[in-house]
Amino acid sequence: MRELRVFVAEKRGRRHEHLRLFSIFIVIISLVSGCGHAKTTFEEADGLFDQGNYRASLNKYEQILGKYPTEGDRVLFEMGIVYSHPKNDNKDYQKALECFQKLIKDYPGSEYRQNSEMMIFSINNVAIKDRTISAQQTQIEALRLEIEGKEEEIVGQQKMIDGLEQKVFSYAIRNGSADRILIEKKARRLILISKGEVLKTYKIALGGNPNGPKEMQGDNKTPEGTYVIDSRNRASNYYRSLRISYPNERDKMRANELGVSPGGDIMIHGIKNGFSWVGDAHTEVDWTKGCIAVTDEEIEEIDKLVPDGTLVEIRP
Repeated sequence: MRELRVFVAEKRGRRHEHLRLFSIFIVIISLVSGCGHAKTTFEEADGLFDQGNYRASLNKYEQILGKYPTEGDRVLFEMGIVYSHPKNDNKDYQKALECFQKLIKDYPGSEYRQNSEMMIFSINNVAIKDRTISAQQTQIEALRLEIEGKEEEIVGQQKMIDGLEQKVFSYAIRNGSADRILIEKKARRLILISKGEVLKTYKIALGGNPNGPKEMQGDNKTPEGTYVIDSRNRASNYYRSLRISYPNERDKMRANELGVSPGGDIMIHGIKNGFSWVGDAHTEVDWTKGCIAVTDEEIEEIDKLVPDGTLVEIRP
């Protein structure tokens, strides 16, 4: 949508620039037409034009044409200018062309002939560009409506998907089972899975030093490997927590080779008590000491769906 709005703005800008140049041209022609030949009988019509009363100005020029037929070429020229003036909200390019064309035909020797020919050329160009711009704007509007229609369709489909996901999730809660937890560290994502189907996905925060597997106590790393949920604490300092069976045998062997303690107490838990108001914003940084953190509402859901013994796979 943003690209479409920029395109429309550019088109309007070009049109305004063209009309500005056309307006300047008309003003110059108008000034030239009045040099040394103005009669007092034109003053009222000119005054009405200057005031922006274009309809009254045209009426006055028509009266002058009937009273002073020898001034017909000037009257036709002035009327053509009024009909085509950019500030005239009721401008009529066709009538302007008729005025200039009649002047050229009926007054071949007129001093206004050359300027009338220039005006005919300019009006034709403006009309062509107006038609082109109008066609482009019509096309743009059609595209905009099509895009809006697609957006509404996408929103509708997303609502349908969300509704289906909620039904699946509600069913899972009623039946109380997820048989696997997949944690993807790089994506900062925890996925609950039941019989190969995704039940729900959560955004997570990890340990403050998240890259690579946990090696020893105090390294603030989140483990990588395969574990199970081996216990839970519903009176945790971090609202609720599910304990992961870290360290496994592989973790113990690595720590033993390094001559360090592997550490323990790796949990999936909520936000620290007293800070639940932080909500989703907690995932903006990795803030735990190696655990996997979700919001308090999310750990409630996970606690209901995940029994002890559930498989936990933690990937890099």
